[in-house]
Amino acid sequence: MAFTVVRFNLVEPDASPASLSARYRAALDMAAYADEHGIDTIQTEEHHGVADSWLPSPFVFAGSVFGATRRIAVTVSAIIGPLHDPLRLAEDIAVLDLLSGGRLVTVAGIGYRQEEYARAGVEWRRRGRLQDELLETLLKAWTGEPFGYRGRTVTVTPRPYTRPHPLLLVGGSSRAAARRAARLGLPLFPSAHLPELEAYYDERRAVHGTEGFCMMPAAETPLLHVSEDPDRAWETYGKHFLHEARRYASWQSPDIRSAVRSAATTVDGLREEGVYRIVTPDECAELAGRLDSLVLHPLCGGMPLEEGRRSLRLFCEAVKG
Repeated sequence: MAFTVVRFNLVEPDASPASLSARYRAALDMAAYADEHGIDTIQTEEHHGVADSWLPSPFVFAGSVFGATRRIAVTVSAIIGPLHDPLRLAEDIAVLDLLSGGRLVTVAGIGYRQEEYARAGVEWRRRGRLQDELLETLLKAWTGEPFGYRGRTVTVTPRPYTRPHPLLLVGGSSRAAARRAARLGLPLFPSAHLPELEAYYDERRAVHGTEGFCMMPAAETPLLHVSEDPDRAWETYGKHFLHEARRYASWQSPDIRSAVRSAATTVDGLREEGVYRIVTPDECAELAGRLDSLVLHPLCGGMPLEEGRRSLRLFCEAVKG
């Protein structure tokens, strides 16, 4: 059976406070429904200063999901590591790990939008060193023991629920990310299907004598929407998928490697490309038997709430019965 993911980034172009509030509350209701129907994880992410209200606070959202659910995980994929204060992040993750009983998964990347660094007053050229410091600090902080940090001795409390520490993965598509993960004995989360990067990561783990694993997207990992009438759904809602695809494309330079990468400029082109797919329940069930994971994106690009709920219901019925 495929691993099942429901993704939320809470994008809504031209949103009013009232409509965005309704979207956030609908996402929590949908997370609770997914929890009740056996979905494996809610996935969310972090971006800042985006005009269409892309979620900037994934841990706040994760805490709300945990309060509305009982067993489903939340995967934050990914945070922009160098933009976070390491000690505060260690505390926030520890508290969420305690609240959820170990259901939080954090992927720490370094991002790819220089404007987010400028907005936060963080030097882009220092991002690698800051990422090293962040990861090393988290691992030390979660021991509950005093440690040296920027010339002083500090202790972080409370200790997390999960031992030896909450699940923390290193995200990215570069050899630097693989080296970082291997050196620290952390799992690697490539941003695309990159077998050569996994092989390099394994080589570096052998050199360092560390444990770890690679959680890599499959070669085929489309973002899904489920509808009983895909032709009508593309005609009615295709603009929402195209909005997100074009937003991502505007951020990505040629050297960025991402599972979500589209060159489409029209709805028809996007449909033909296959990065985003609208499938029937029967087609969804067939994918569940063939693919390692399924990612539903029910509120993509400002999707109307009722259509998002309908898609989630059809997804759960098709995959979980």
